[in-house]
Amino acid sequence: MIGPNAVLQLFEALEEVGGPSLRNAFRTELHLPARTDFTRMIPESMAAKAHRHLRNRYPESAEQVAGLAGEKTANYILANRIPRLAQALLKTLPTGIAAPLLAMAISNHAWTFAGSGSFAIVRFRPLIFSITGNPLTAGDTAEDPVCAWHAAVFQRLFRILVDHRYTVHETQCSAMGATCCQFEIFKEMSSEPAPGPARTAAQAKHLPQSAKK
Repeated sequence: MIGPNAVLQLFEALEEVGGPSLRNAFRTELHLPARTDFTRMIPESMAAKAHRHLRNRYPESAEQVAGLAGEKTANYILANRIPRLAQALLKTLPTGIAAPLLAMAISNHAWTFAGSGSFAIVRFRPLIFSITGNPLTAGDTAEDPVCAWHAAVFQRLFRILVDHRYTVHETQCSAMGATCCQFEIFKEMSSEPAPGPARTAAQAKHLPQSAKK
């Protein structure tokens, strides 16, 4: 089982970039059970199917949509899962203390986004996460990393709770044949953060015209 936001926020992101018709069409194409309950944990196979279908159906915009869905997932976590007091405390701590504390908190709740996969903090400096047996890449093959959803979740949390200059790069991916999906979390030296996933209607340019109507 895996957290419902792995799928639910894909729907929200698709609606933002392509309108309700795109969201509804995508959901219909997944052939989900009529009474799917997104207030509870969902089967990993459902989440894997949704992410794989997104990549196959809209290959040119899948990374942007998954990234936006990841940001929305992080926003949900901030609003509903991390106590306000804990958030305030992290924001007052030096980066060198706040970053590992947040990393350990993420690790303690890894089952919500990694499912049966094995999450690990590979090292703290530089900060690197790994997911072995990532259910969202199960049975998939790709030439480039495909875990934009996970990367965006991590990046948004670190930017909001630790430092706005944090950036996350997936440096290896099981869909490419690697033994695990690995994410490097680092702080840009520039005073401005690196651009995150595009969030404008322009990212719908690769979607079929019929889907945007």
